Amino acid sequence: MEKTKANEAMKELTVMLMYLSRFSERDRFSDSKDYYAWKGYDFDILNSLDDDDFIRQGSHPSRSKSVYITDSGIALAKKLLDKYGIDDWEK
Repeated sequence: MEKTKANEAMKELTVMLMYLSRFSERDRFSDSKDYYAWKGYDFDILNSLDDDDFIRQGSHPSRSKSVYITDSGIALAKKLLDKYGIDDWEK
């Protein structure tokens, strides 16, 4: 396996963990497929993921306790799960 630089690994692992620990607002919106994750991760990495449109932190990132995982973030997370040989919850 090709080595990954530490800063890139942190970004990859963060998006995978956010995806794996995702939740939705199904109780409020019964047909919702939107996923959120708690944002207890390094702020520089969260900002980078937001800049790359993998997550959205909202209009007041410092006050929000969760992030929205975008479609491109979900796709990246699934690709990374495959790269690292990790099963998704749905399998």
